[in-house]
Amino acid sequence: MKDLAKLEKEFQERIDRGENIEPKDWMPEKYRKTHIRQISQHAHSEVVGMLPEGNWITRTPSLRRKVALLAKIQDEGGHGLYLYSATETLGISRDELYEQLHSGRAKYSSIFNYPALTWADMGAIGWLVDGAAIINQVMLTRTSYGPYARAMVRICKEESFHQRQGYEILLTLCRGTAVQKAMAQDSLNRWWWPSLMMFGPPDAESTHTEQSMKWKIKRKTNDELRQQFIDNTVPQADILGIKVPDPDLKWNEERGHYDFGEINWDEFWQVVKGHGPCNKERMDARRKAWNNGEWVRDAAIAYADKKAEKNIAKAV
Repeated sequence: MKDLAKLEKEFQERIDRGENIEPKDWMPEKYRKTHIRQISQHAHSEVVGMLPEGNWITRTPSLRRKVALLAKIQDEGGHGLYLYSATETLGISRDELYEQLHSGRAKYSSIFNYPALTWADMGAIGWLVDGAAIINQVMLTRTSYGPYARAMVRICKEESFHQRQGYEILLTLCRGTAVQKAMAQDSLNRWWWPSLMMFGPPDAESTHTEQSMKWKIKRKTNDELRQQFIDNTVPQADILGIKVPDPDLKWNEERGHYDFGEINWDEFWQVVKGHGPCNKERMDARRKAWNNGEWVRDAAIAYADKKAEKNIAKAV
């Protein structure tokens, strides 16, 4: 058996060559645990992210919007399943992943602890939240862990539709009445700063970025991704005719990027620690869904067991 130092050296050399790490390959325990934390957090975010949108299914302004919203929510549920499956390849059960979420030990994206107050918020979530997710997730299609990278390819394709759907909702509102445009502006005002927080704390305060970059789990830092999102999104707001709620926002010709104001990191950490506007509501909803669905899980397992017994009997 090779010593640990040699295994770690060979592992890093594989990463440096750009090779994918697969489930049966040797990997450092910290690499495995880092991926369990990151992929499960991503899966939890997809599932919890269904909640603010699900609240609007019965209140969509048209049948067309209802069908599109239902399809989007269904996609997000599927993304969660892809990601839970990818996490299971690292040697952890799905039941344990759910238990970590329901007990509060596992985190999900802080953005989903904010309320969706108006129909315009369905546009802002698609445009800003899914837009920020795409910036993060396109990078993850080249992450070093093979099952995660492959899951992200399909997810990114579907997220691009969600982003365009959200933008189209806001574009329709901005071309409507003054009241509708004001609704779109209000949604941008409330979702802009939480969307910037989605990329995580500043690089100077991030405890995971350096190692994640070394292992090519991430290809860009939190601050680089945040800057990319701002540079992409501000011109889109200009097309909509609504204003980003940042008095310090301005184009910097020398840098070739937008300068922007200070993010309220105290708010970010309060939400992460469970003190956001909807933290309790989101967790109560997830626990209730889990408990109410117990009979379905039991029935599915009983059916699978019965079917297995029949197949064994036929084989004998």
